[in-house]
Amino acid sequence: MPLIRIKKSWEIPETKITPETTYLNRRRFMKNLIGVGISTTALSTLTSCGQNSKTSSISEAVTLPMTGKFTINPNFSEVDRPITSETLATKYNNFYEFGGNKSIWQAAQALPTENWKVEVTGLVKNPRIYDIDELQKKFPLEERIYRFRCVEAWAMVIPWLGFPMKLLMADVEPTSKAKYVRFTSFYDAEITKGPGFWANSYPWPYTEGLRIDEMANELAFFAVGMYGKSLPKQNGAPLREVIPWKYGFKGAKSIVKIEFVESRPATFWNTLVPNEYAFEANVNPNVPHPRWSQATERVLSEGASWSWEKIPTLPYNGYGEYVASLYS
Repeated sequence: MPLIRIKKSWEIPETKITPETTYLNRRRFMKNLIGVGISTTALSTLTSCGQNSKTSSISEAVTLPMTGKFTINPNFSEVDRPITSETLATKYNNFYEFGGNKSIWQAAQALPTENWKVEVTGLVKNPRIYDIDELQKKFPLEERIYRFRCVEAWAMVIPWLGFPMKLLMADVEPTSKAKYVRFTSFYDAEITKGPGFWANSYPWPYTEGLRIDEMANELAFFAVGMYGKSLPKQNGAPLREVIPWKYGFKGAKSIVKIEFVESRPATFWNTLVPNEYAFEANVNPNVPHPRWSQATERVLSEGASWSWEKIPTLPYNGYGEYVASLYS
């Protein structure tokens, strides 16, 4: 097995980080309308009737190509820190299939997302093969702002667009024998070439897994977009897991298969380096990584990595009220 090395300093994208003023202003306007009782349907009418540029921009903010309208979930409409710049969040990424550094966004454009299918199989009463367009129309889309914590001790805040995993579970109806779920990412050796010449020895395709009760939790989310737009390829288009109380590697990107199984599935990083990447992988400040502390995290921002604000890591990434009972 090759030695996996994770650098202790991280690259900063060359592109200058710009504030997300337009997005945030539109989002604030929507939130205020919803707060005073204007429904999404009424908002659609309001924006379609307007003739000026301001109402047009609002309409664009609530409409995704191929996916239609979405609502803002009031339970996850803000966190205790600012939303990360879209430029940074879309150009500072881990996507091991396209390379081992943080600047893989250009390489990831090779990902073919046309005619995407997602197979749901295994121990379910209603196995499905969803076309991605059908999937996005079938389940009501919502925006949720979640903290994102990488095992490498850096953190972001992302406004995701998608739907709760439990809605898909209700559609396929897992049987009583289903105890775990395995997620499989897109893999083609000619396209997803990995981080170097040794990549062929890795356990491709990338897989991740959850217990079925974790998947059924209110927080567990399938993302199809972010920042009011369709999900970029480097962020896991067109469908990825978002599990905010776990380290980021648990969120499989570019999912092509979801399988309900009886036994705990093997997963990519836990197979490669089990002492560094646990299957459970809940964010825990009291359990250090073998090569660094997890007690604090650095919040991505403009500037050199050493200048990023360092803050205490929260148990379960701050979502203990939702998930701590799963592990009691």
